Amino acid sequence: MRAGLTEADAHHDPFLQFGRWFKDALDADLPLANAMTLATVSAEGAPDARIVLLKGVEDGAFVFFTNYGSRKGRQLAARSDACLVFLWGPLERQVRIEGRVEKVSAQESDAYFLSRPLGARLSAHASAQSEIVSDRTFLESQVRKIAERYGDNPPRPAHWGGYRVIPGRIEFWQGRENRLHDRLLYRRGEGNSAGAWKIERLAP
Repeated sequence: MRAGLTEADAHHDPFLQFGRWFKDALDADLPLANAMTLATVSAEGAPDARIVLLKGVEDGAFVFFTNYGSRKGRQLAARSDACLVFLWGPLERQVRIEGRVEKVSAQESDAYFLSRPLGARLSAHASAQSEIVSDRTFLESQVRKIAERYGDNPPRPAHWGGYRVIPGRIEFWQGRENRLHDRLLYRRGEGNSAGAWKIERLAP
């Protein structure tokens, strides 16, 4: 039986609580422990979702990288609200993060881009993400053209970079017996308490 999540055991800082759980997921050797659902809303108000990879938790934000011209990039440009969901099934744990989104600095995007494998850097240039293409051969030919142009040192394309999700709400969900699950919601304070977090228990 899984241990529960009580208010007494939970850290008062949701980022440190997330760090605890993320470490547990890594220690359990769960595949793609940093995979998270990113939900966005289109300019017309339609929901959309896909899986992306968490690349860092820093300065009070969750960071991921992608093509700014992709479908999700266009949606975030139109409406900078998003929700992230982590599911670590074997641990019976889920984390939901709701907040506003902004781009990371160009310097941070440059640094991360240079850390990527060469093939991934070439593909970032070659792929107009989310656009219709004729076939895979076209994509492969685009990669070859980029490789011929830049060799082993392609610069970060202007259409590719990072986003920061700055949460206003973070919910930790711990599975329990008889579906009487533990759900602790952290809400960011307002006014004089801005920056502080209030912890509330939600019914399962």
